[in-house]
Amino acid sequence: MVSMKDIAKACGVSVATVSKALSGQPDIGEQTREQICKTADSLGYMTNSAARALKTNRTYNIGVLFVDERRSGLAHEYFSSVLESLKVEAEAGGYDITFINRNVGKKATTYLQHCQYRGVDGVVIACVDFDDPQVLELVNSRLPVVTIDHVFNNRAAVVSDNVRGTEELVRCVYAKGHRRIAFIHGERTAVTENRLTGFYRACDALELEIPDDYIREGVYHDPDRCAELTQELLRLPEPPTCILMPDDFSSIGGENAIRRMGLRIPEDVSAVGYDGIQIASVMSPALTTYRQDTQALGRTAAAKLIELIEKPRTALVDRILIPGHLVEGASVRRIETL
Repeated sequence: MVSMKDIAKACGVSVATVSKALSGQPDIGEQTREQICKTADSLGYMTNSAARALKTNRTYNIGVLFVDERRSGLAHEYFSSVLESLKVEAEAGGYDITFINRNVGKKATTYLQHCQYRGVDGVVIACVDFDDPQVLELVNSRLPVVTIDHVFNNRAAVVSDNVRGTEELVRCVYAKGHRRIAFIHGERTAVTENRLTGFYRACDALELEIPDDYIREGVYHDPDRCAELTQELLRLPEPPTCILMPDDFSSIGGENAIRRMGLRIPEDVSAVGYDGIQIASVMSPALTTYRQDTQALGRTAAAKLIELIEKPRTALVDRILIPGHLVEGASVRRIETL
């Protein structure tokens, strides 16, 4: 393990001078500081985390609140990609990650108490019930907080552009001649509300009248529920020619239901997903979907939280919108219109 004494010997300066240079104190020359920092890097010196915490009054530990009641989150490509990019960005900034929950060992705690116990400098909140009183307690605490895909007036948020995403999907299937377009959306969340807004906004702009029967509430990442709702839609007296599914993973159930009814995709019924996970490209036919930029979501959330931690007087508490892009597969057929 390289010590300050080793750096001092290599540079021909005192240990006190090395300490000042590495801790950013102003009372040494810039040339000396540069020499010491370069030598420290070349020798592979790493600052002791406890010593750094004493000097900066920070633990360099970021909390992540991620609660997935369906227990599919970390195994799901969308969430795992968001969390991995968040972790990489945090580590690049010198921070470790701690997952926050409701207990410490066998002792029950609130989310805020767990944050205080772990001494985190700030928290990223993703994939939770944002109406949970314990989540609201954390949001209203003095800790720096960044939310993903949910907006609070007093907190920074990083949000995927779900309005634009659903608008683009509707316009895509409309351009292929579809007028009977159904939408199976997920449970009522901020994400769902934005997607519904995008859906109706596009339909209004295209002067499309969508029957109430064409809108069904499902559950995200639940192929079985999507299959049930797909069957309901296709048993209507005038069934849709295209169905927007809640997400790519759920669409597996929807497409299976279509085939069980003796129908073909896209010849008889067209299908559209959301998220743009890898499975969409290997489905047969390849699924038309909207790819969310999961890398940017996680990376931006971590960078924003670090900014709030390190620059509290200048960092803006704002909402950052992350665009995605349309991915056209072969699951939407062209219908000739008069």
